[in-house]
Amino acid sequence: MSDAVVVGGGPNGLAAGVTLAREGVRVTVLEAGDEIGGGTRSSTAIVPGLLHDHCAGIHPMAVGSEFLRSLPLESHGLRWRWSEIDCAHPLDGGRSAALYRSVEDTAANLGVDGPRWRLAFGRTSAGFDELAHDIMQPLMRLPRHPLRLARFGLPTVLPGSVVARLFRTEEARALLGGLLAHAIHPLHRPLSSAIGLGIATAGHRHGWAVAEGGSRSITDALAAELRKLGGSIETGVRVRSTADLPPSDVTMFDLAPGAVVDILGNRLPGRVARAYRRFRHGPGAFKVDFAVEDGVPWSSREARRATTVHLGGSFPEIAHAERKIHEGAMPERPFVLVGQQYLADPSRSIGNVHPVYTYAHVPNGFAGDASEAIIAQIERFAPGFRDRIVGTAVRTTTEFEVGNPNFVGGDILTGAKDVRQVVFGPRVTPNPYWTGVPGRYICSAATPPGPGAHGMCGANAAQHALRYLSRAS
Repeated sequence: MSDAVVVGGGPNGLAAGVTLAREGVRVTVLEAGDEIGGGTRSSTAIVPGLLHDHCAGIHPMAVGSEFLRSLPLESHGLRWRWSEIDCAHPLDGGRSAALYRSVEDTAANLGVDGPRWRLAFGRTSAGFDELAHDIMQPLMRLPRHPLRLARFGLPTVLPGSVVARLFRTEEARALLGGLLAHAIHPLHRPLSSAIGLGIATAGHRHGWAVAEGGSRSITDALAAELRKLGGSIETGVRVRSTADLPPSDVTMFDLAPGAVVDILGNRLPGRVARAYRRFRHGPGAFKVDFAVEDGVPWSSREARRATTVHLGGSFPEIAHAERKIHEGAMPERPFVLVGQQYLADPSRSIGNVHPVYTYAHVPNGFAGDASEAIIAQIERFAPGFRDRIVGTAVRTTTEFEVGNPNFVGGDILTGAKDVRQVVFGPRVTPNPYWTGVPGRYICSAATPPGPGAHGMCGANAAQHALRYLSRAS
């Protein structure tokens, strides 16, 4: 029997472990922290029993993940839940746009832009499951569905500012802008549309789901499946060098590229080490969790029913804020994402006190306090919010990195989403998972297809590891 060590117990590390264990490999996961989960951890905060997600909170890419759906995770307690509206985008004056799971419902509420929204997302979302097989793999490969991929992929290479011009109304452009801002990348640059169009298309197929009992339910279920397959998990084990690694036939690193260099050192080929050291991290996130009595008093009716609310105003405002953070400056009105997961999963609340999850896009390593900027953006679209706050919990960019070293400088996407890193991952190669050292693979969100709790980075990397084991046997 072959042995594998997985360094890092986030969703990708666990996905790699499960993929290997399913093929009879003996797997040990080593997690530096006291608990597994990485970006999918959840805990009670502020008010006893009030449940908040640490980072990943809404899962349009995970709920339809080809890998997760291949596992019996329901038997381990994973339950997906949806609210009436996936995402709302308020504008000044009480106006708003809303993203529904249904393309038709979304289009029906966008007026003259309805037909254009239907044209943009109708066919691609209907065929998303076939499309996902290609977009959730490295792009430098022969696609299984080339025509479908081309139809989806051509618009994604465009800057977000160009795609926004396809729509006429402020509402539709703002709704699109909030989606594109998930890339935390300047919207005037090429490929800045890719992540936003991807989550919109996936959402129209499977919805923007939350995990009942918190995002930790995803990794709890993966961990239970791994143990069922004979794998083991050890927490509180920090790997700093190869001397800390037990003997194994393959090693999977659910780590940022810089950490892989630190561990493997001069064992890495020079070209790989240089690429990993050049790997760029993007802007950061500044998070504030709120305990809110009676919920947020949104002026927009759609926002009161939406799991996710994007706060950034008009498309030009969003584009301005995203450009500023890349320049290292904190905008007066940052883009803020609000999560109201309790609307889909009421078990997270305590009576009429509800957990409200927020984070603002800020410069990498931002050392200031963005709490007031977040509250001001919410107050802008929900007057009286401040009076309903029962308590808060803050997570700065530094605290994000301390809690998860993959989030360098608060970069919760594990890497800037520029053209090179979106297409290739940590280095330019047809196999972005292989470190250049036999049997050693990187499987974090720095690799394709990128961030999210879908587990595909780990599953993809593990498939390469299995082929290596097959050749070596």
